[in-house]
Amino acid sequence: MTRAEAADVPDDSVPQTPERLRRLPSRLLSQLTTRSDRLINEGLARADARKWHYAVLASLREYGPGSQAALSGRTGIYRSDMVGVLNELTERGLVERAPDPDDRRRNTITISRRGRHRLRRLDKVLDELHDELLAPLNPAERDQLVGLLTRLLDHHTPGRTR
Repeated sequence: MTRAEAADVPDDSVPQTPERLRRLPSRLLSQLTTRSDRLINEGLARADARKWHYAVLASLREYGPGSQAALSGRTGIYRSDMVGVLNELTERGLVERAPDPDDRRRNTITISRRGRHRLRRLDKVLDELHDELLAPLNPAERDQLVGLLTRLLDHHTPGRTR
């Protein structure tokens, strides 16, 4: 994080932050998101990965092969960005592209053996990072937090299964 970015993230431990700001759920979520993104992005970078790499590999492992458009829909990665992500993963031997037998204009993306191994490694990296992020919470509180955040996200996402 640059100094300019850090200046935009107030330190709520400093007593000068007004109490009414410290009580706003939107502000708390925003600040935690900033800190969480930094922690996760830096941790994945140390493992020579990016969050989009993980998202694509996890999607392929859970749902099986798919087109670039399907992967974009599953992961929330813009189609225009998906090409670059897939290029990186292909160069590393983590995914394989092959012409779709039903439509030769489109490619089907499959996770490779090496990609499955890499995904297991990234699962461990993310588990450690989430342990750091959620350190003050016990396991029951962590589960409760995930449940509440999922409920809020489901409520505010049109068309999402509730």
